[in-house]
Amino acid sequence: MSPYIELTNFEVCLAAILIVINGIVSIVLRLRLEKTLAIASVRTVVQLSLVGFVLSWVFRVDRWYVVLAIASVMTLVAGFSAADRSKRKFPGIRLIAITSVWSCAWILTGYVLLFVFQDLPKWYEPQYAIPLLGMVLGNTLNGISVGLSTLTETLVRSRGQVETLIALGATRWEAAGEPIREAVRTGMIPIVNSMMVVGVVSLPGMMTGQVISGMDPAQAVRYQIVIMFLIAGATALGTVSVVLLSVRRLFDANHRFKFEMIRKDAS
Repeated sequence: MSPYIELTNFEVCLAAILIVINGIVSIVLRLRLEKTLAIASVRTVVQLSLVGFVLSWVFRVDRWYVVLAIASVMTLVAGFSAADRSKRKFPGIRLIAITSVWSCAWILTGYVLLFVFQDLPKWYEPQYAIPLLGMVLGNTLNGISVGLSTLTETLVRSRGQVETLIALGATRWEAAGEPIREAVRTGMIPIVNSMMVVGVVSLPGMMTGQVISGMDPAQAVRYQIVIMFLIAGATALGTVSVVLLSVRRLFDANHRFKFEMIRKDAS
């Protein structure tokens, strides 16, 4: 007997009917989201189908350089997405976001693959490396984008206070201390909230999938605990990194606040 129920394309189509509920809500409330919902649904099917095809090929090839290439593309997309979500931009924001995402996600995912999952036959085992990195990137880019947005908005709002502190002899780190703390705190709130209710209010997707596929629930719980701690660590390091690098970019060596660099995103 198969440890899980294999879904056919027809059964997936039956589940897709549920998206009609969203369309009905949009029509009834005149939200004008029908077209967006339709496009999002099509993109979901196409993108996930492509991912499934690519992962099947990666698992068959089983080469370290292929895994690193896929991971690099994923990381670049996450970095660009994190930067583009910020409502205010400044020169170098994409490079800063990519650097922060790349460093924290790869270092912590590598730590888990090498030291936590010690029984892995290969350090680049694609069955583990790609899904782990994907979950880390997805959550880290949220923290980074929120941290970036909060930092730039707070700096713009408190420009007078920041420049006054600098005029009184404060360094850039002292003058931007409160915006830095606010940005890091705000960026970490989503993962902290998730950790507070995980297993009580919500069952994470990875754990649910493992249980459905036949894994012992106790073992699935251990995996999920590792994942939550990995995501929390990467989010914290990524948010701190992007905030500190941004402050370094927005203040010169003489501690002058380069306010003119921050611009509102026209989109």
